[in-house]
Amino acid sequence: MNRLPISVCLISGAEAHRIRRALDSVVGWTSEIIVVVNDDVNDGTEEICRRYGAKVFREPWKGHIAQKNSAADKAASEWLLGLDADEEILPALRDEIQGAVADPKGCVAFNFPRCTNFCGQWIRHGDWYPDRKTRLWRKGQAHWDGINPHDKLIVTGRVGRLKHDLLHHSMETLDDQVRKAVAYSDIFARECQAQQRRISLANVVFRPGWRFLRAYFLKLGFLDGRQGYVIAKMTAFYTFLRYLKAHETTSRR
Repeated sequence: MNRLPISVCLISGAEAHRIRRALDSVVGWTSEIIVVVNDDVNDGTEEICRRYGAKVFREPWKGHIAQKNSAADKAASEWLLGLDADEEILPALRDEIQGAVADPKGCVAFNFPRCTNFCGQWIRHGDWYPDRKTRLWRKGQAHWDGINPHDKLIVTGRVGRLKHDLLHHSMETLDDQVRKAVAYSDIFARECQAQQRRISLANVVFRPGWRFLRAYFLKLGFLDGRQGYVIAKMTAFYTFLRYLKAHETTSRR
């Protein structure tokens, strides 16, 4: 197929062990690949990206939001496609993206469901699915915002919906998920402090239980078996941890 007027925008830490899959899924049909690599990375990630023809920029880590905006600012194509190092676009979604770009029908951005693999199983229920992500947008019509590490694309204009999944090769082990929960809770607490966002004790007490009930029962997480239960419990644990840390941090003022 002809190359589409799309710039792929990636940010990356030390991802040499898995970034090839993401690059394989976009090389050949997009116009350019932009990768912003943390300046302290030395595991070969930069060299791998360059072998795929990517334009690589080394920058100090500024947080997910600023890093993603930096990558988008460097893109030259009419459309931008945000991708993470642990994600993959299969041919069905690629073909759907091709149709959307050719005839956007008044839309300036598109979202699509993201399906996550957790400990060897694709998760189809609970808080993790369909997990729609807006990742394709016309240049100049959107920017990244939110509270680190939970970035969100803010779009000026109409957002269309695609149906095929973006694959997310997430945590391979439970230890990976625990480490991520601890790291993300620290980032969340720092962001709340920086933004002078006060977290009440009620958030610490009630939010974790609600997140478990919503994920496991209301969103049918139990249909994913053991993994569904683990995800719901880990979501509750992460919610408790991040709001507890943020409450302690913001209450010191």
